[in-house]
Amino acid sequence: MNARTREGFYTLWTIAILVCLAASLFLLAFVSLSGGDAAETAPTAEPAATDEPAQDQTAVTDVPADGQTVEGQTDDVQTAPTDVPAVNDPTVLAETMDLGQEYQDKLVFLGDSTTYGFLAYGVLPKTQVWTPASGTLSLFNWAVETIDYSAPESPDTSQTLSIADTAAARKPEYLVITLGVNGVAILNEEQFKGYYRDLVQAIQAASPDTRIMCQSIYPVIDGQAPAGITNASINAANQWILDVAEELGVRYLNTHDSLLDSSGNLISSYNSGDGLHLTPDGLNSILQYIRTHAYQ
Repeated sequence: MNARTREGFYTLWTIAILVCLAASLFLLAFVSLSGGDAAETAPTAEPAATDEPAQDQTAVTDVPADGQTVEGQTDDVQTAPTDVPAVNDPTVLAETMDLGQEYQDKLVFLGDSTTYGFLAYGVLPKTQVWTPASGTLSLFNWAVETIDYSAPESPDTSQTLSIADTAAARKPEYLVITLGVNGVAILNEEQFKGYYRDLVQAIQAASPDTRIMCQSIYPVIDGQAPAGITNASINAANQWILDVAEELGVRYLNTHDSLLDSSGNLISSYNSGDGLHLTPDGLNSILQYIRTHAYQ
């Protein structure tokens, strides 16, 4: 092999070696760059893993405690009405159409001096007003007091009978009891209810078919009414009357509220002058209330 040939061979060999070196360097650089990308992307997989517990934690908060589901909120809506007082209390007489004079003529009123006003002013006949001859009756004396009683068939003839005997003789279709104002100053709850309960039960035994209505005590004008008789004590006693009515299955007439002014006292135009007894207008307003809150 001459010198020129050897020189050409060496040149080609050199070029081949350089090409191989360049290719090796390029391959190393590519691998290095690829490995670097992989190293950078690999850590991002760890936060992705930490996101999973967060998602699980959120899912748990969507489930209410005690194994309830979101639908359990509907149960709250269904049970809420149990906390709402009944709208139609069978004891308290609700508003009705005006049953008029025919209904009013069937009513008999048993009571104290506030009831006697019906007779004193001529608002009602004697056959519909049961009071002692004195014109007043105290709740705590009901068992020993007598009624100056006139039968419908002989209205001009009076006879004196106990309350129970009067009820047995007359057997009224409707009886309105208005008692307690003379006792609010001296009776506690137990005493008041005891006397009232005994009275109602005595009438029920004497005349089982009579429809009994326990009427609220009327409001007074504080400061004018006799000592110890206040609207606060009357309000408490009216609740006791309602309690007894509910217990014994009779009805309650809340005429009290229809007689109040904006300050919680008796309407001044219904005051006869002593802060306690009613004028004829006040008594007629009571009859109007009773006719429009009828016992049916």
